[in-house]
Amino acid sequence: MIDLKTPERKFRPELEGIRAVAALLVAIYHIWLGSVSGGVDVFFIVSGYLITTLILSKMEKEGWLNLFEYVLGLARRLFPLAFTVLLVTTIASIFILPHAHWGQTIPQVFASALYYQNWQLAYNAVDYLAQNNEASPFQHYWALSIQGQFYLLWPLIIYLSFFLARKLLKTPVRKTLLAILSLIFITSLSYSIYITTVNQPWAYFDTFARVWEFSLGGILALLIPYLSFQKTVSLILGWIGLMMILLTGILLPVSNVFPGYAALLPTTGVMFVIIAAESRNRFGVEKLLGAKLLAYLGNFSYGLYLWHWPVLIFYYDYFLTDTVSILGGLAIIFVSLALSMISVKLLETPVRTLNVKKSKAKLTIILVSFMFPVLIVATTWSLYVTHVQGHTSDTHSIEDYPGARAIFYGIEPTPGLDPLPNAVQAKAHLPTFYNEEESCYAGLNVSKVIVCSYGETENPDYTLALVGGSHSGHWFPALEKIAEELKLQIDVYNKDGCRFSDDDFDGILSESCMEWNENVLEPLLVDPPDFVFTTANVNRGDIIPSGYLNQWRKLEGATQILAIRDNPRMAEDIPTCVELTPDECAISREEGLSDVIPWDNTEGIPSNVTFIDLSDYFCNEETCEAVIGNVLVYRDNHHLSTLYSETLAPALKERIIKAIEQLNN
Repeated sequence: MIDLKTPERKFRPELEGIRAVAALLVAIYHIWLGSVSGGVDVFFIVSGYLITTLILSKMEKEGWLNLFEYVLGLARRLFPLAFTVLLVTTIASIFILPHAHWGQTIPQVFASALYYQNWQLAYNAVDYLAQNNEASPFQHYWALSIQGQFYLLWPLIIYLSFFLARKLLKTPVRKTLLAILSLIFITSLSYSIYITTVNQPWAYFDTFARVWEFSLGGILALLIPYLSFQKTVSLILGWIGLMMILLTGILLPVSNVFPGYAALLPTTGVMFVIIAAESRNRFGVEKLLGAKLLAYLGNFSYGLYLWHWPVLIFYYDYFLTDTVSILGGLAIIFVSLALSMISVKLLETPVRTLNVKKSKAKLTIILVSFMFPVLIVATTWSLYVTHVQGHTSDTHSIEDYPGARAIFYGIEPTPGLDPLPNAVQAKAHLPTFYNEEESCYAGLNVSKVIVCSYGETENPDYTLALVGGSHSGHWFPALEKIAEELKLQIDVYNKDGCRFSDDDFDGILSESCMEWNENVLEPLLVDPPDFVFTTANVNRGDIIPSGYLNQWRKLEGATQILAIRDNPRMAEDIPTCVELTPDECAISREEGLSDVIPWDNTEGIPSNVTFIDLSDYFCNEETCEAVIGNVLVYRDNHHLSTLYSETLAPALKERIIKAIEQLNN
């Protein structure tokens, strides 16, 4: 049986040009447009094309592939720049990034160094507690992680093709490989379209939703000897392909629709360019992409991609801005390109000249020496942050850190103290039910009702169900403080990104949230608690949503509802703002709270509802403060810090005692 022609392994200057264009597109869109371009998808298909050609030609020439030498060769190409940028960026992050960002940044250093950054970001994308994370200077390593995973997978796929072709099927190797790659392409693209539809934030970083792009490059490598067109057709095809690459980010909202079928636009564009370049044409696109300048810049595209993102993030943090001027952007590109050229010349080129076969031991030692400093610095940083986060507020006096108790008891807090929790601690200190070994809350895509009990669980006088999302959950520390004294059992029914409502009135609640709201009624009716504690409104809303009223009404006659007015949403991330510009963090009371009390403006309130309003513990007559009684009020811009919630216990206890008295009368 006749096999396909062997792909010709040759230098293709237009591919260097494509890489340069893709890297510049990524940088330009990140810097000035604050979006993504599809340039990463260009890298993926080019990688699939080149690595398939490399492995196949090597195995057909030598009969096998030494996997250690293969991995060593890849590391020789990838590690020097990747780990140099990681090391420099890690050290710079310690000095430049706000301390409030340290806790969320450190895991990304390890994820980048160990090539699982895409999965780290995928889990963050569906983790409600991580959704307020700031962009880190390492998150662009997600693409390198997928690429690294692909590079490890691909020789195994080609080995499988050889095994099936020669041992089992007795078919031509390259045709067998084409069939396998086609199967991977169809399966992965189908999965990509599906997962992008149901969970796009996850899909964007999912290796399995991206592998079709690499397989498409491999298919092209196998079929390129047969894809020859008339010069006129090739001329048009090539320029259309380049336009598809350049316009992807303009025509499509890449960050919201990729990598489903929409990613076929830039990948098809790359295919058109490569196919067109087979028919050399005087005015062909390959003349532009293979020109000396673009081909030269292509040598530094990997470095430009690696350097531009941390330089951009540090620009934001140093200048306390979230936009970049034309001159600022040009400076970022210039600095990134200069760093790329320097690091390529000094680090990558000397290492790449080492022969893999003849210098295995030397090359291994050199590559490991690039890795270890990153891991050592990151580990030291992580241990320090863990130590700081481990210090709690238990040892601090009420006079120094009264928090909301300063208002309740009229305490004048000790002046001149730094607020607690500090910037490193604020985002890490969460209500304890988030930290249980067994999950005590339903995640973003979970509709199952999970309940955990706290407080006086042996012989309680009263039970209180804490029901809703994070704005119900952040009252848990206050409730936990008063549980023992009131002999109160607290049953936590918490669902991320959700509210206790049967109506998605503002269009932001997920399908799983709506299902959870249906499911949670059953346990509340089968074994009704004495109280259901939940939020009464949303943000500064001046009316109680009908969906809230409906849920409360379903529990009428079974339990009492304690509905607490929602806290203000601040303009900035408070731990970061207090660390950097503490005098600019407060907002006006008018911005934070409606002048109208929601339940005074709502009709049809069920008879089983008691309202609690602690707004005066967040806002005085004029402003809503970020720090009260030397305690940081928020852990982000709208969730209460655990410590401040604890200091609200006396005020909340007073309201709950009144509710108990009403229950007993």
